[in-house]
Amino acid sequence: MKVGADGGLAEKVVDMVEGQKIMFANQMDIDEEDDAIYFNDSSDTYHFGDVFFVFLCGEKTGRVIRYDKKTKESKVVMDRLHFPNGLALSKDGSFVLSCESPTQLVHRYWVKGPKAGTRDIFAKLPGYADNIRRTETGDFWVALHSKKTPFSRFSLMHPWIGKFFMKTLKMELLVFLFEGGKPHAVAVKLCGETGEVLEILEDREGKNMKFISEVQERDGKLWFGSVFLPSIWVFDRRQ
Repeated sequence: MKVGADGGLAEKVVDMVEGQKIMFANQMDIDEEDDAIYFNDSSDTYHFGDVFFVFLCGEKTGRVIRYDKKTKESKVVMDRLHFPNGLALSKDGSFVLSCESPTQLVHRYWVKGPKAGTRDIFAKLPGYADNIRRTETGDFWVALHSKKTPFSRFSLMHPWIGKFFMKTLKMELLVFLFEGGKPHAVAVKLCGETGEVLEILEDREGKNMKFISEVQERDGKLWFGSVFLPSIWVFDRRQ
């Protein structure tokens, strides 16, 4: 959807791609030079309210979609992803990244250059990613909703077990198991060229922050948001 600077009624942009309805539109980024929008469609079955089911089900139905604002045409550029969550374009627009949360992988699709039209793995993360944001220098901050736990690794190895728990356990218990019993906060900085982990910030006890969903770096400060809590945290790195 889009809405003008003065507000008002939102206008539909796209809700169908290659004959398949968009079920769980997720984070997006805009290529200003090519006038195109990239975004994730995280599942062909579940909506945002069923986010943990998307994680558990083991189904690789997620897609990365490119929408051309000039021609109003859209196409799938990456598919067969298990819960693609965060998405971001590189600083020069040569590639787009999509965080596949359950596998802890960051996938890369090459938009321009000699590898255009191909995909590879950009990074392996130490936990389950939510959103990814590019810094002013071209690196990336990734917010991890939680670190890996024995329960979540086991369920992902055996999707039918995950589906069993989806039907038998309450959502509160699922959250407890996947958070390792204690909500906390982890942010990872990746090199914009190599995907190498440059820095990890962690609140292991969740005393200051927890359930973070994104990290934005601006003018020496880190801004943290949460998808579950009505909170915004600011960390001034200059102090």
